[in-house]
Amino acid sequence: MSPDIKYLKGIVIELCKLSNETPWVEFKHNNADPEEIGEYISALSNSAALLGKTHAYLVWGIEDQTHDIIGTSFIPSSVKIGNEELENWLLRLLAPKIDFTFHEITVQNESIVLLEIDRAFRHPVRFRQQEFIRIGSYKKKLKDFPEKERALWRVFDETPFENQISYENMSDEAVLKVIDYQSYFDLFDIPVPESHKNILSALQDEQFLSPNDAGLWSITNLCVLLFAKKINDSSSTKRKAIRVITYTGPDKFDTIREQEGGKGYANGFEGLIKYINSQLPTNEVIEQALRKNVPMYPEIAIRELVANALIHQDLFVKGAGPIIEIFSDRIEITNPGKPLIDTNRFLDSPPRSRNEDLASFMRRIGVCEERGSGIDKVVHQTELYQLPPPLFEVSGDNTRVVLFAHKPFKEMDKEDRSWACYLHTCLRYVNRQDVTNSSVRERFGIEPQNSAVASRIIKDSVEAKLIMPYDPTVGRKYIKYVPFWAG
Repeated sequence: MSPDIKYLKGIVIELCKLSNETPWVEFKHNNADPEEIGEYISALSNSAALLGKTHAYLVWGIEDQTHDIIGTSFIPSSVKIGNEELENWLLRLLAPKIDFTFHEITVQNESIVLLEIDRAFRHPVRFRQQEFIRIGSYKKKLKDFPEKERALWRVFDETPFENQISYENMSDEAVLKVIDYQSYFDLFDIPVPESHKNILSALQDEQFLSPNDAGLWSITNLCVLLFAKKINDSSSTKRKAIRVITYTGPDKFDTIREQEGGKGYANGFEGLIKYINSQLPTNEVIEQALRKNVPMYPEIAIRELVANALIHQDLFVKGAGPIIEIFSDRIEITNPGKPLIDTNRFLDSPPRSRNEDLASFMRRIGVCEERGSGIDKVVHQTELYQLPPPLFEVSGDNTRVVLFAHKPFKEMDKEDRSWACYLHTCLRYVNRQDVTNSSVRERFGIEPQNSAVASRIIKDSVEAKLIMPYDPTVGRKYIKYVPFWAG
C-alpha cells in the first residue's frame, strides 16, 4: 500500500468525524450530476478560503447524516458530457481555474470517491459565471449573502500567498520529512537541535508552522517555498520550482537540456546559481601569457536577477514559476506577473515587493540586499564586462530581463547604444556622479581621440528622450546629463 493511498484513506476517515455543519466538506452517496458537482466545487472552494482551509472536499460513498461509509457506484473517470471527459468539462466552466482532483479509492472494502479541491485565491470561484458559497450544510449563491461576499474579499485582500497554508494536519515526523530543516540551521550557522521538539519550535518561531487543536501542524506556503525538499509535492506550490533550459543556438529550436529545481528557494539557491553558471558560455582570454576561460556574464548580475525573479514573481499565478533560458548569445530570466513599477525605472525606484515575507527572509540570508532590487549592481557589472545593456521588458503577463553576450561596439545599433547610455546615466545619477563625454567613453571603451563618437551617442540618447542636459545653458565642454525623469 503506497503512502499516498494511506494518506487519502486517512483524509476520508478524518472527514467522517466532522459535524454536519462543515462548510468546506460535502458528502454524497451516488448523486453525481455534473452541474451540481460544478456548483459544489465553487461553493466549497470559496468556503475553504473564507475559513482559512487549504482544501475543500466532496466525498461520494458516505451517508450524509450519519457519515457512515456505504460505498458508491459513481466512477468519475468513466463520466462524459457529450464527448468531453467530466474533469475537462468542469475545468472549462470554472473561473478562475483552480486545481481539483478525483481520487477513486477503497475504504473499509467500499468504493469511495474523494474530490480534493483547492481553496479560492484572489477571486471567488465561479461555475458558469455564478459564484456559490456554503451556508451551514447548504449550497447558496454568493450574491444572496453580501456579508459573506465582503468577508471573502477581505480574506483575499489580507492574506498574502506566503501566509496561506500548504500542508494541514501534519505530524511532527511528517513535517520533518517534507522540510529541509538542516539547511535552515546551516544558513544561520546554528547547530541543529537534538530534539524534534526544539527543531519544530524554531520553525514555529519563524512562523513557518502553526499548531492546531488536534496537536498537529499546518505548514505555510512560505516554509515550503523556502525549505521544501521537493517544492512540487505541495499542490499550492506546484510548478513554482525554477526551470533552467539551455539551447544550442540563439533560438528555441534545439534544446540541449532542461532542468527543474526540486528544492526550495533558500536551500536550493546556491546549487541553482552553480548549475546556471555551469551552463553559461565562457570567453577565452590571454593573461600574462596564459590562456584561461572567464564567464561570459558576471556572476553577481546572475545572482541578483535570479533572486529578483524569485521574490518579485506573482505567486498567485497558477501553474507558472520562474524560468531561466540560456541561448548562445543571451540569457533570459522570466517570472510570472507584470512588474509593479515601470521597467524604465527599475534602477532608481524604491523597492516594491509582492512577497514581502519571502523577500525579507531572502535578505536575511544574504541572497538579496535590504536597500533595493540590485538592478544597479546588474548595470554596473555589465558596464565592467563591456556587455550590451540589459533589457527589461513585459511579455504578456510576465516580466523578463535579458542579459546579452559580448558584442563589439561597432555591432551595437543606435537603440542599443542609447539604452546603454540611459542606464549609464541612471546608475551615475543614483550614485551622485556626473555623466559626461568622458564617462560615456569609459562605458563603451571608446578611445579619448574618438570623443565625437561619444558625443553622437549622447545626442541620440537626448533625441530619444532618454536623457537630458542638467543645465543646457553651460558650454558644451562642461555640460552634464541626467535621466529624463530627473528634470
